[in-house]
Amino acid sequence: MPLSIQHLLGLEGVSKSDITHILDTADSFYEVLQREIKVVPTLRGKTIVNLFYEPSTRTRFSFELAEKRLSGSPLNFSASTSSVKKGESLKDTVRNIAAMKIDMVVVRHGAAGVPYFLTQCTDAVIVNAGDGLHEHPTQSLLDMMTIRRHFGKLEGCKVAIVGDIWHSRVARSNAWGMKTMGMDVTLCGPPTFLPQHPESLGVRVTDNLDDALDGVNVVMMLRVQFERQGTGLFPSIREYRERYGLDRERLSRLPAELIVMHPGPINRGIELASNVADCEQSVVLDQVTNGVAVRMAVLYLLGGGESA
Repeated sequence: MPLSIQHLLGLEGVSKSDITHILDTADSFYEVLQREIKVVPTLRGKTIVNLFYEPSTRTRFSFELAEKRLSGSPLNFSASTSSVKKGESLKDTVRNIAAMKIDMVVVRHGAAGVPYFLTQCTDAVIVNAGDGLHEHPTQSLLDMMTIRRHFGKLEGCKVAIVGDIWHSRVARSNAWGMKTMGMDVTLCGPPTFLPQHPESLGVRVTDNLDDALDGVNVVMMLRVQFERQGTGLFPSIREYRERYGLDRERLSRLPAELIVMHPGPINRGIELASNVADCEQSVVLDQVTNGVAVRMAVLYLLGGGESA
């Protein structure tokens, strides 16, 4: 069954049935990843361009690995070693790449709206791998996959997303996606890190961490994105850690069934203590594994792949 969307530009407006279909398909590909031979021929003959204008480790590697697991042909682009350095515009870059008869583009860019803009420049399928402060849909999908595999469901699960909400495209995609799936979402952080119009996301917002953690099943800690902000948004790293960091002592007051998540990279000792990041309740590495399966599912469903 195909998805009702042609591109994955974000999770705002994506239906519950489409999200469920992606997660169900990702579960199937998760099983493929447990085999001795982890490659299937579903996207054989398809060329996918990984168009990354921002640094990335987990997202870029997992997309490239997903493409290879599906027998697709990845073509990796790096702005630092391309004609962008000679002044070529984004539009010209994409139109020239598209002229080489590619099938899909996975794009990460520092400006919000770039994935949508690319749909106006090429007939290729566009997948958003993070655009500015807008969305990061595949991260939210892998987060939901991780939660569903752990608890067996999504509806009714209570999630606290804590930290630098304002600069987090992960938080925005999770707010949209998790709300669509019937989850209870609370965003928490210093007042200067909270969205200006939280009612637009339809989720609860608080600046009190203990209040946010009351009764939750999942706590997702976010990195303070120093590279995206100016000065003066919080008094000091020490105060931030004391008020909004998750350490072993704070975790000990929470239910043993609770799971700890983080989209990475982790600022150890700031939002997340090392002994929490590596504890038995942490599913951070499960998120990374599930990211490959989710991205395989997205590429397969949007790329018109054949069954294995």
